[in-house]
Amino acid sequence: MKSILLVALGGALGSVTRFKLSGWILHNSINWRFPLSTFMVNMIGCLVIGLLAGLAAKDNFFSESARVFLFTGIVGGFTTFSAFELDAFFLLKKGDVLVAGSYLMLSIFIGLLALWVGFSLIPNKS
Repeated sequence: MKSILLVALGGALGSVTRFKLSGWILHNSINWRFPLSTFMVNMIGCLVIGLLAGLAAKDNFFSESARVFLFTGIVGGFTTFSAFELDAFFLLKKGDVLVAGSYLMLSIFIGLLALWVGFSLIPNKS
């Protein structure tokens, strides 16, 4: 039951953060064809989960409860992979194949790069 409450609380925090940040980005990029708000939230989420994973793997920094709260709760509530897929689907449906393709490729490659950077920023304990 404790884990469920930790995920619920973390998920609420992550979801509200995503809602506010993506709304702000959308408001400031309303004329873009590229789905910048979802893209940026996903890239930030990749960076954050890379940092957290680096801390968890290299320093054994988090308790099991903290991992559930942070990884599954906050970051799981913050990232928007399903929204990413929906954006790509509608771009393809509208015939914006080039925009959809660039969105998919950039999301995958820059997301992986951001995760790697976040993970690499945590030094090894020797």
